[in-house]
This record gives sequence, structure tokens and C-alpha cells, in this order.
Amino acid sequence: MIKTITVISDTHCYKWKDIHPQIKLKIKETDYSVHCGDYVRKNVLDEFILNSNNPIVVHGNSDPVEIRNTIPYTQILKVNEITIGIIHPAWGKEEFKYNELFKDFPKIKPDVIFFGHTHEPINQVIDETLFINPGQAYPSFLVPATMAVVTIDKKNIYSEIKEISPAL
Repeated sequence: MIKTITVISDTHCYKWKDIHPQIKLKIKETDYSVHCGDYVRKNVLDEFILNSNNPIVVHGNSDPVEIRNTIPYTQILKVNEITIGIIHPAWGKEEFKYNELFKDFPKIKPDVIFFGHTHEPINQVIDETLFINPGQAYPSFLVPATMAVVTIDKKNIYSEIKEISPAL
């Protein structure tokens, strides 16, 4: 059975209304919605959960204590025959080797790792694991907002990073 996943991270918004309409639409359309941390405000987390199909969430380094105390640092999601690790590696500097993320999943080597923190879109296979960072879900100076869209069909994974057009 084919399953779809929208992956976002680093929204850094104060209110849900600040989230781009394309993101809001996509998380309602796909089978799962993953946020890889750094909501910044609890209402953004709450509305993401409320407005998503099968929301999966982890906290980030910019999230307040009230968020860190209510949601996990890592999650494992099993979709069809694919194991997905989800994290916001707050220990990471601006640049780190992506395979260092394996240390945060000591009991299993995920087939895919969704992660945030760096704000850099990544869609790359390293050591037989697909690493996906959706980038940042808000536009900043010369950097567009991005999200990842993933389709899983049994053991086949199709993923792409999508730039989000500016709000009208």
C-alpha cells in the first residue's frame, strides 16, 4: 500500500496563522505529517497536531521547556517495511557528518532519517540510509521555505524537497 509523508522542520513561528498555506494544505493531504522540531511556540505545535493526518513530532533546541517536557527528542516510525528515525539533533553544530545521527538510534539502524536543525535541505543516501532534512519551513532573506514530500511503496522510497512559493 502506498503511503505519503509531509516532512517539515524549523518553523520558528509565533502563531499557526504564520505557517504558509501550502504547508497547511499538504499536511492535510498526506497520510503522515512529520515535524522535526523548532516550533518555538506551543500553539504552533498544538495546531500542527490538530491539523495533520497522523502527526509525528519531536522537539528542537529552540523549543521552550513546556514543549521539551511534552514531546520526545527522537521517534521511530514504521511505514510499510520502512523504518524511519526522526530527530532534531540539537547537539549538532552548523556542519556535522550526517551519519553521526546513527548514534541517536542505538537499537536500530533506520532505513531513513528525517532531521532538522541545520535549515539546509538534504535528500541523500549515506551508508545505505536515506537522510532527509526538509530545510526551513519559513522564508528568510534569499532562502525560500521548503518541505519534503516522501512516498513509500512497500520497500521503495521516493522523496523530493519542494520549494514553497512566496505567500500571495
